[in-house]
Amino acid sequence: MEEYKTVEFESSDSFIEKKSKFIGYVKPVKSQQEAVDFINAIKSKHWDATHNVYAYVLRENNIQRYSDDGEPGGTAGVPVLDVLLKEGLQDVCVVATRYFGGTLLGAGGLVRAYSHTSKIAVESGNIITMAQCSIMSVGVDYSFYERLNVLLSSHNANIINTDFADNVTVTFSVKEDGVEKLREKLIDISNGKYDIKYIESRFAKV
Repeated sequence: MEEYKTVEFESSDSFIEKKSKFIGYVKPVKSQQEAVDFINAIKSKHWDATHNVYAYVLRENNIQRYSDDGEPGGTAGVPVLDVLLKEGLQDVCVVATRYFGGTLLGAGGLVRAYSHTSKIAVESGNIITMAQCSIMSVGVDYSFYERLNVLLSSHNANIINTDFADNVTVTFSVKEDGVEKLREKLIDISNGKYDIKYIESRFAKV
């Protein structure tokens, strides 16, 4: 079963190195257009920055792109991309913004600084594993809601939405190979009162 790692949400982090400020931005993206839009948004936000270096990796066609944005070749975009590849991340874009502080870092210093910028960016975006999952829902009485939560947790299901109305309807994702075990257990502990309903299949957090 195919799995891949990405980041869960858009985020950023920053640090100072010899008076230069580095800000790392990260965002999960699904297409080159999404990546370019994100890069352009950061460039607009930091129009006055010395450099806006970027790298992104897409699952579709295994696309990898990077830019040094004026830094010496190989000292900026490549280190940012290397972090994404070493972490095994896909469908992710990082922009590393630098405000020059007056002290030259040298080639080795730049590589380390941009690697660190990329690393703290992806860590702030929360690295998650995505896998082919079944999106399911189940409606239960309030009296059964706690037991359902425990059951879903024990089967590594991720709750997507909980709707509290006359009863509680929980929408969740679970890896496809875990659906039947979960269904059997639910039917067993509810004495056949509840069953799960299939909605769709898609990549989701596991």
